[in-house]
Amino acid sequence: MTMAGTMSATAGRTVRELALEIPQAARIFESLGIDYCCGGMKPLGEACKAAGVDAEQVLSKLQQAELEPESKAAQDWPASSFAELIAHIVSAYHEPLRLELPRISSLFNKVCAAHAAKHGELQDMQITFSALADELQSHLMKEEQILFPYLVQTEQGAAPHTCFGSVQNPIRMMMSEHDSAGAALRRMRTLSNDYAIPADACISYSKLYEALRGLEADLHQHIHLENNILFPRAVGME
Repeated sequence: MTMAGTMSATAGRTVRELALEIPQAARIFESLGIDYCCGGMKPLGEACKAAGVDAEQVLSKLQQAELEPESKAAQDWPASSFAELIAHIVSAYHEPLRLELPRISSLFNKVCAAHAAKHGELQDMQITFSALADELQSHLMKEEQILFPYLVQTEQGAAPHTCFGSVQNPIRMMMSEHDSAGAALRRMRTLSNDYAIPADACISYSKLYEALRGLEADLHQHIHLENNILFPRAVGME
């Protein structure tokens, strides 16, 4: 098959499929602004168009990533047990998030007090962030106290009695909340003009935008593991 033929075939595959098969793909998608978590079911060509990037360049990066030695040694989360994957999600994403949300909130308070009069978008961003933080705190609790224990116990053959019926019901709720988080992240990025730091920004202003970029990247990875790996496996197990 020609290179053009290979690219055409690959561009028709979903972002989710590529993110699962090529461990470095998530990093590539993140750097290019391609939605691989909530929008993972889109064909790559369509996702590239939405992000305003050239599909052939993305395909070239993906093909190169497949040859990188580190990609071969990456953790195979689709083949891991629920217990292993959930423990990773909690330690790598839930626990750091609980520490990061108050830090970002404090930075917002400091930066808004000093700069909101001149940069009105900061207040809109702070309102969006506060709503996101509240929803995430509740979201983490529901996953850790209800859904995650249920999945681990079910995999071990000792599923507890639940009030939610099919596991698809809480998963549907979690995915809806993921969509809401994704929308909040996009709104803050838009309001900040892709986190462009103003000329009069202080150190705290720069640290705030750095923290928000980090929050966005971590949440994308976090949601990818749940939407594209954990949840489909849970539905399949049921």
